[in-house]
Parts: sequence; structure tokens; C-alpha cells
Amino acid sequence: MKRVFRYILIIITILGIVFATGFFINSNSQPAVQYKTQQAKKTTIIKKTVATGKVVPEDEVEIKPQISGILEAILVKEGDKIKVGDLIAKIKVIPNESTLNAALGRVKNAKFNLDNTTLEFNRNKQLFEKNVISTQDYNNSELKFNQAKQELINAENDLQIIQLGTRDGGVANTNIKATISGTVLEIPVKKGDQVIESNNFNPGTTVAFIANLENMVFEGKVDEAEVGKLKKGMDLKINLGAIGDKEFDAKLRFVAPKGVEEQGAVQFKIEADVFLDADFFIRAGYSANASLILDKKVNVLAIEEALLQFDAETKAPYVEVEIGEQKFERKDVKLGLSDGIHVEILSGITEKDKIKVWNITQPNKLENKVSIE
Repeated sequence: MKRVFRYILIIITILGIVFATGFFINSNSQPAVQYKTQQAKKTTIIKKTVATGKVVPEDEVEIKPQISGILEAILVKEGDKIKVGDLIAKIKVIPNESTLNAALGRVKNAKFNLDNTTLEFNRNKQLFEKNVISTQDYNNSELKFNQAKQELINAENDLQIIQLGTRDGGVANTNIKATISGTVLEIPVKKGDQVIESNNFNPGTTVAFIANLENMVFEGKVDEAEVGKLKKGMDLKINLGAIGDKEFDAKLRFVAPKGVEEQGAVQFKIEADVFLDADFFIRAGYSANASLILDKKVNVLAIEEALLQFDAETKAPYVEVEIGEQKFERKDVKLGLSDGIHVEILSGITEKDKIKVWNITQPNKLENKVSIE
């Protein structure tokens, strides 16, 4: 029994030695890493930033009534193109009971006053013709008579306006007309709605929004880290989410002097005039991205940022340059403008230097084996 156990132990030991030898030979038979190289080249580097926002009309107007009442008719639809003076809606006036009673009372009082001053004027006129009263007394009597007539006219006009929204058959107050030419963007009311005129205590009811869609503006926001590089007159490229790959030219016209904090970051509002293309119809409120060129350098020596390494202690950038067959030495470099992919090299290497591609990914042997199976 002991002999059998001894044989089994010897066999296990031999198998272990064979396995360890095979693993050692296989590990040492793997080829050494062969690093590729790249060379610096002359190129153009453009540093951009992207501002998100939307395109809105330059001129958008809210149309409000001049008098309160009920919308009797709406004569336009959303999307209609209209001109200045075109009729948008009609209002039916519903007079306030107390205001109407006050206007009626004012008319009656004006009539009473006119009747009284008429009698007095006629009497003074006869006396004046007989040289009983002076010219001054006659003129005062005539002035009161004329004032009484005018007061009655004013009272009757006010009553007409309260009852009908106009006087002498006019249509200025009850008819709502366009104040600018453009496109009807929205009609937030419907026939039968009660509308309120704009006054010192109430902004009034908006009957329609009108805007000129041929004159559009981009409104967006940029981060505080980039706003210092913006200048009025800078060129922008506008991409609209609703219109494929088409780019529209724009020119920066406004940068807000004050930022607004949003989610821990300070954002500054910008505006840019958008140059439209007649082949595309741009609707108000399209979401948009604006690309702004912050800096640009032409024909400068540059490498891919992926070739850079950084010192563990000083964080200084450097690259490894080939000095022999798969032999490299460190070269410190001074960097310039970067676009996130390429970075300008100010000093440290030349176009002839072969730079080590150090961050290559080695294939996993086990993964290769699995994929082959």
C-alpha cells in the first residue's frame, strides 16, 4: 500500500514539473512589445467652443386690444403672413354697469347745464343788443354757452365709446390690427374669450404673437472660462437640430456683461445675427448649437495629444524619441495651442524626430484564444 502511494506521489511531482516547465517556456516565447512611432507635422489648429441655445425672431410683437370686451371674431390663423394694418380680430364691447350709469348721468347733467346756459345766453344777447349790459358780460355768457355745448358732445362721445367701443361709426378700438408685418406665430385666445385692454395696472390680454421670420437671432450661453475670449463681430457657425448638416453663418453682436449661475457654473448670454438661406424655412424656437473660433494658428508644428506623457512629480509634458532600434529617450516639450486632438509644439522636437506611441493596447492572449474558439 505504501509502495502504491509512493508511485502516485512521484507521478504527481513529475506532472507538476512538466506543467511548470511548459508554462515558463510559453511565457518567455511571447514576442517583445514593438512600439510604433509617429512624427510631428505642420498643420492648422483651431480651438473652438460650442454654445447651446435657440434661434428666435429679431422682432416679435404681442398684439393687445385697446379696449376690454369679448372676442367676436378671429380673422387670421397661426402661420399666416400679414402686413401692417391687417385686421386680426374684432371685439364686442360689454360695458360695465357702473361705468355705463356714470356716463348716462354725465350726459343728462350736460344737457341740463346746456339748457340753462342757453336761456342765459339768449337773455344776455337781447340785453346786449339794447346796450343794457357790457360787452364783457356778453362775452362771458357766450363762453359759458359754448363750453356747455362742448361738454355735452364729450359726454355723448364717452357714452358711445362705453357702449360700442367707438364713436361716430369709427372702428379703431373694436378692431385689432397688426402693428408689424410678419408671420402669426401663435394665437393664445379663441372666439368668445374675454380680453382686457393694457393699462397701468394690467399688461392686458395677448391676442396674437407676430414676428418677422426673415430676421433671426441666435440666443445661447457660454461658460465663464471662455467668455473672455469672445469679441463682438466674431464669426459663428450655427447648426440647427431640425435641419441636418446644414450650417448657417452668423456674427456675434452681444455678450452679456453679467453672468448667471446655473448648476454651479456661471453662464453668460450671447446673441448673434443669423444669415439665413432662402432654401430653408426656419421656424422660431429651433434648438441650435453655435461654434465659435476662439483661437487659430496656421501651419504650426503639432503632434497628437495621445503621444504626450507627463512627469509624475512635476507634471511637465514630454515625449519619447527613438534613438535606435526600439530604443527611446525622453525629450521635454513646450506646448502651445490645442484643439483637443492635436497640440502645437513650441520647442523640444523637430519634424524629423520619431515619437514613441506609448499607450498602445496589447491584445489579451486569453481573449484571443476565446475568440478563435
